[in-house]
Amino acid sequence: MSVVIPSPGKVIEELLEAYPEKTRKQRAKHFEVNDAEKQATGKCAIKSNIKSRPGVMTVRGCAYAGSKGVVWGPIKDMIHISHGPIGCGQYSWATRRNYQNGVLGVSSFGAMQITSDFQETDIVFGGDKKLEQICREIVELFPLVKGISIQSECPVGLIGDDIDAVAKKMTKELGIPVVPVACEGFRGVSQSLGHHIANDAIRDHVMGKGDLPESGPYDVSIIGDYNIGGDAWASRILLEEMGLRVISQWSGDGTLNELMIGHRSRLNLIHCYRSMNYICTTMEEQYGIPWYGVQLFRSLQNHRQPARHCRPL
Repeated sequence: MSVVIPSPGKVIEELLEAYPEKTRKQRAKHFEVNDAEKQATGKCAIKSNIKSRPGVMTVRGCAYAGSKGVVWGPIKDMIHISHGPIGCGQYSWATRRNYQNGVLGVSSFGAMQITSDFQETDIVFGGDKKLEQICREIVELFPLVKGISIQSECPVGLIGDDIDAVAKKMTKELGIPVVPVACEGFRGVSQSLGHHIANDAIRDHVMGKGDLPESGPYDVSIIGDYNIGGDAWASRILLEEMGLRVISQWSGDGTLNELMIGHRSRLNLIHCYRSMNYICTTMEEQYGIPWYGVQLFRSLQNHRQPARHCRPL
């Protein structure tokens, strides 16, 4: 029995039929039949450097992905709510290997996905009350959680949910930081803006809220290392064997308290410049902390192991 394989062009046509006419015109810019001759000349008709359309999956990141998936997600003792429909939360669930010490569901929550699972009624009537209830349930189910972040998806920005008011109310009621992050995917053309928005939220709601009882001249922070496969553990071992004391990791295997005491660092060592240059320049302006770019990949091959002597402060 022979199987008829449809042509790539036919497949694209069938995919686009599912969209309304206006959306179909926009979405068509993201599809193209693979053409060897066109590739050889370096020409490509696919349009990628444009803002995301709410409800339309893209093959690249968005502001939500940059905030939730990169900056906030690896902070292990917080729960990060994907506030909106289930799709974005499912898409961003465990897509990065951010290794974390701790007991999942007890003291570490990075591999979990918490979502407000927006339905049509939430779009019509708003999701503020639902979000409040989720925050209460989180504290009841996970009593050791240190904080909550609200990662807003596209529909939240479109309907105007006031996540700032909810966060302020829940912070007072629950006694832990609840941080609003307005990182709707349609805000930018890539996840880079999400990094910036996430860092602004850290600056406004977290940074400087903690204190370090004993500080020293060799206190440093690792900025922009997400412990992909355990590299932040290795970096920390090497730095501490050099005589430095790492007081915070932003944000691979990091904790909320490490973000709160980061302003006590004497030097910020920035690994991923693209995602964390905003916060480093902010800390330099506000606290006088210099920063220095580092690349430790070549030194990590023989050191990929959990930090034996390193404990969060």
